[in-house]
Amino acid sequence: MHRSRLVGVIFDTPAARVGSEVSFWAGALGTPTYSPPGEEQFTALVGAVPDFFTVVQAVGDDAPRYHVDIETDDLAAEVERLTALGAESVGRWKDAFTMRSPGGHVLCVVPVHSDPETFARTAHTWP
Repeated sequence: MHRSRLVGVIFDTPAARVGSEVSFWAGALGTPTYSPPGEEQFTALVGAVPDFFTVVQAVGDDAPRYHVDIETDDLAAEVERLTALGAESVGRWKDAFTMRSPGGHVLCVVPVHSDPETFARTAHTWP
């Protein structure tokens, strides 16, 4: 048995345009921003949606897109569950597994990033 939940939406943005993208979304949503030390390619839009991460990510290609993150307390079990539903694995970065849904959308399966109370309250339990 494991748990998982949709934890965030990520705006994948070409690196050359990330500054204007961060400014746009911070202004549009009225949020401060934060880039974690050592992971400057990520800029969080702090508090845009309660209990949900909203992040601008600098990517090396020129294909702007959105992707979602699913956080879980058992990475292997969640990847296996999503694979059984038709997703395919396309890569890995640190502890995150990048997958593609049957319709071609990118998603990442990540370790729990939210606070333990939020995860316990909002995660779905899988057999």
